[in-house]
Amino acid sequence: MTIAVRMQPSCTWWSRVWSRARIAKVVFVLVLLASEGVPGIKAAEWSLAPSLGTKGVYNSNLLLTPFPHDDTYGYWVTPAMEVSGNTERLDVSSRVAADFVGYFGGEERHFTNAFVPVSIRYRTEKDLIGFTGGLSRDNTLISELQATGVVLQFAQRNQWTFNPTWTRSLTEKLSFQSGMQFSDTTYESGRLVDYRLLGGSGGFLYHMTERDQVRITGSYTDFHTTDSPSPFRASFPGVDLSLTHAFSESLTGTVHGGPRFLRSSSQLLGGNLTTHDTVWLAGASLRKNFERAAFQVAFARDLVPSGFGLLIQTNRAEASGSYDLSETLAFSVNVVGVLTSGKTRVAIGGVFPDSSYVSVAPKLSWKFLEWCQAEVSYMYRWRDIDTQADSASSHATTFMVTYYPPKRTFFH
Repeated sequence: MTIAVRMQPSCTWWSRVWSRARIAKVVFVLVLLASEGVPGIKAAEWSLAPSLGTKGVYNSNLLLTPFPHDDTYGYWVTPAMEVSGNTERLDVSSRVAADFVGYFGGEERHFTNAFVPVSIRYRTEKDLIGFTGGLSRDNTLISELQATGVVLQFAQRNQWTFNPTWTRSLTEKLSFQSGMQFSDTTYESGRLVDYRLLGGSGGFLYHMTERDQVRITGSYTDFHTTDSPSPFRASFPGVDLSLTHAFSESLTGTVHGGPRFLRSSSQLLGGNLTTHDTVWLAGASLRKNFERAAFQVAFARDLVPSGFGLLIQTNRAEASGSYDLSETLAFSVNVVGVLTSGKTRVAIGGVFPDSSYVSVAPKLSWKFLEWCQAEVSYMYRWRDIDTQADSASSHATTFMVTYYPPKRTFFH
């Protein structure tokens, strides 16, 4: 595996961030106008909750490689600020954070992550208008591996997302829901492919009983690469039917599924390669709440974009649980299993191989002072790729201490 990481952000990256930052400023101005100029909104309550976390990391096989390797040690320093504001109609929240990361030993790496998410909800008597989006600058080896089970590279990813939604109540039981999805993803690595994703959806939600609701949604998604030597584009309209049932106040289950009509086109040396396929996507989840514990299981088959410059199909199962041992001590565990396969014939460097990924991560949290919390966690990861003779596994432990200064609240 070839590893390529730019140790400093390029001028191109800063220009992209600056152009998208202007869009973020527009969103911020709209929030201020909504909080000051909309009838019925007299005052907003705002709060600021800063925090500072420091973490020590050990990993026996950071890159999940089957080849000889050394152990890796590292540190994380994470300053963050949670910002929230609300009125009778408007809710705004964000958690601005950064990760200053250093690895040494088997892998010598230094990088910086940044997270600037925004969530906005505005309510009227019959309408609910929402927006989620922002900037996420993270590392593919951590974020995309856990989500898709695919190891790309030890590279930084910059992703802007803009997802507006609108819900309109037609009757007491029936509502119309719609939304748009846009994401622009770039990688600081010459071997990974930048891409954009644009989509929209609309449908109806009907409350059949107090415990049952059914949703039918039509959607359209367009995915295309932006800097690939072999440009790739795919579109997949589809329909999804979802049913949610509350077995009790503490137990809720959901099942959903439907077809996607996939059309993909790759530009190769010999011309264009166009394929058509019908992909059935489905999912299910079950959540149970206890007095001091919670448990959730979920499964989903989905089509997701990849830095390899194509769409991949993931079959992802996840189980998580938490238990409050006392008022200051809590235990949680998360188990993830992913089976991944390519949905196009050609990717950069050849055929995309099938792969399997499993992770198990227990964690113990202790609030030992009013403003301080300590966490000890362990993660086991295992990966297998069809094109490799051997599988790979790793053992990782972390110890983290987070300081939470007093929360500040003011009115505007």
